[in-house]
Amino acid sequence: MLLLNFYYVQDKRSESDQNRQYRGTWTQALLQNAAFPILIPLFFLFPSPKQKTEPVSSDPPPFLRVLSLYVSLGVLVSVHSKLYALAKLYVGWGILVSTQLILTSLFSAFINRLKFNRWIIVSITFTLAADFFGSPAFSGAPDEDESYTYGIKAWLILIFPTLAFSLSLSLMQLGFEKVLVKTKRYGDKKVFRMVLEMQIVVSFIATLICLVGLFASGEFKELKGDSVRFKKGEGYYGLSLVGLAISWQVWAVGLLGLVLLVSGVFADVVHMCASPVVALLVVLAFDFKDDEFGWQRRGALLGSVLALASYSYSLYKTKKKDVAELNKRELNNSEA
Repeated sequence: MLLLNFYYVQDKRSESDQNRQYRGTWTQALLQNAAFPILIPLFFLFPSPKQKTEPVSSDPPPFLRVLSLYVSLGVLVSVHSKLYALAKLYVGWGILVSTQLILTSLFSAFINRLKFNRWIIVSITFTLAADFFGSPAFSGAPDEDESYTYGIKAWLILIFPTLAFSLSLSLMQLGFEKVLVKTKRYGDKKVFRMVLEMQIVVSFIATLICLVGLFASGEFKELKGDSVRFKKGEGYYGLSLVGLAISWQVWAVGLLGLVLLVSGVFADVVHMCASPVVALLVVLAFDFKDDEFGWQRRGALLGSVLALASYSYSLYKTKKKDVAELNKRELNNSEA
């Protein structure tokens, strides 16, 4: 968020006419995926558990199942990247991520069969409130006098990227549990190497799609003009793009890791609970008009802490219940 604000401030986006204000979205979509090569050394650095040999089965080969999963996710991520880059310029940041959490919860309930207890519901409620009151300022958002942009087109641009993002989280969780673990490519356990593999392959496919969009739309011709128009100069323009690309990969790996270890809903909750902290950093780093860390954002920061505490307590209770049931089964087996 800090780098996005820096980019749009230096790009003089607020001084642009409406036609140019919403350009450059294929470039931003490409940046969200293009830095995946930095993860390849980490992939080989982490040890790979021994694969278990399985008897010959009539099911589709594991390679085809994994490839189908990654291609589907790559298409979804490319759609999300493009429309997300456009939606944040039309409707801003806060409403975008709030809608994502609601849809992620719905998809998780139907696709991943996630059981919602009262602590998870409390956590989601606190998270939505924290994001509503504590979302950071974004220099690429439309001005208040641009209310005409909030038409049907803007709301469609809001719905489709949030659908793609939420669906991709649920499918990633499903892929970890039903494909990568069941094919026993890394044994019977969930390992961090799965996260790196999924992120590298999915980002590679999404990058190819975004490159096609960049050249097919003719947007690549605008890159030279963007670099010349950058207030800090072409050097800082290049550094900001590199920084954005790397930070997107770090964010994605962290998000995928939470999906692997817990669930897509928990990953989205953690992602959104960072909003008040990011808002504080934006206030300290930029001098936006009427942007301050007031009592609403301080309350949002407290709400984020309560949201994380509620979800963590839910995970603790679930773990405690599972351990008690396991001990009971072991006791019954020993008595038998």
